[in-house]
Amino acid sequence: MSIYDFELSAIDNTRVPFSSFKGKTLLIVNVASKCGFTPQYTGLEALYRKYKDRGFLVLGFPCNQFGNQEPGKEEDIATFCDLNYQISFPLFAKIEVNGPNTHPLYKYLKEQKTGILGISAIKWNFTKFLVNKNGEVIKRYAPSDKPEDIDADIEKIL
Repeated sequence: MSIYDFELSAIDNTRVPFSSFKGKTLLIVNVASKCGFTPQYTGLEALYRKYKDRGFLVLGFPCNQFGNQEPGKEEDIATFCDLNYQISFPLFAKIEVNGPNTHPLYKYLKEQKTGILGISAIKWNFTKFLVNKNGEVIKRYAPSDKPEDIDADIEKIL
């Protein structure tokens, strides 16, 4: 099993095989529109624009499991991200990142890199996973880790 074995629905409901990301560096983030960390969209978009020509992608996965902070439909989420943050990186359909309905992608990510004290559960929105060009999950970042604070880690593996 590798990260390239997954296929997910984009925010517009088109199917996206992760095999299309082979050779790319990825930052996978569970996002929400009504969260205290929502302003991180600005930093995520800045990272994407800075490194996209070098094979870097931010992949945003809306999730409503933390404080009902992503209650809208996919169209609402896409509109919010466009109007407020001019997001140009790929966004996907809403998923669950914890519990019995955890999306298989997130089961995989959590198995590859646990959080602090070896806990696998996602603690909140804007948890981030950095994946290298070979599909290996390199590092997991807490929601409080700002995108600009992980810039150097991205630069090292590009």
